[in-house]
Amino acid sequence: MDAPLHAEPLDVPAELALVAIDMEKYSQIPEAKMAAARCDVDDIVATVIAECQLPDPQELPGGYKDSGDGAILLFPPSVLARLVDPLLGRLDAALMRYERQRLASSPVLRLRASVHIGPLSLPDHRGDAINDTSRLLDSQANRQALSAAKDSGGFLAAALSEIVYQRTVHAGRTQDLGPHHFLEAVARVGDKPGFEQPCRIHVPGLTGPAVRPYVTDAAPPAAAPSSAAQPGDASVTPVASSGGTFQFHGQVSDPTIANSIDTLRIDRRQR
Repeated sequence: MDAPLHAEPLDVPAELALVAIDMEKYSQIPEAKMAAARCDVDDIVATVIAECQLPDPQELPGGYKDSGDGAILLFPPSVLARLVDPLLGRLDAALMRYERQRLASSPVLRLRASVHIGPLSLPDHRGDAINDTSRLLDSQANRQALSAAKDSGGFLAAALSEIVYQRTVHAGRTQDLGPHHFLEAVARVGDKPGFEQPCRIHVPGLTGPAVRPYVTDAAPPAAAPSSAAQPGDASVTPVASSGGTFQFHGQVSDPTIANSIDTLRIDRRQR
């Protein structure tokens, strides 16, 4: 009598942290300059990864997946927080340095990025984790956030999955980034009608509220507290003028500001 057949065990693959990057308007770069531009991006990313003391994805079997105009990089889950801070800020800073030094004949390099974590089978890259990472990268919210970066002199916009945000920023594992540096949004992709996931949008140097006007899929802002602010209250104090409403995070004691505002210049970049 034949022995009974046993199905393959449905074990969950090991969890990996994923970072995807994509070059803006890569298809519009003249063909003769595509390879050089892509090489420059690879060099910038590799340098920043080393600066952040992160492991080299190319040393992990299947840890680097080329996507033509970008790549998906795989990391051990223990370094997830560093993939948010300092990686994103340093990547933006490196792109700024490149812009100051690039030849006029070389294209401007702007990137979208996404950060996610989940089980993933290697080396074949099977799993929802890599699909969701790519869709976060291509989401309308992330694309619109890059316009905010461009208008503020930046070169990077990133979408974090909600699980990444909760494990890193919300958990207090990002030294220089707090919740106010992120915009809560919904990730949707035009040609993927079944994909709709909560995410957090980050543009280095900008706060979440500064990015909000650009993102149509942003979550509604949190309701203001019902109780009026008391003198000396160190929470957010709204100050209104005919030109708009501004928020000061802390007590406003200077009489020029506290009593009246005639002219106010706001630098939204928070470096």
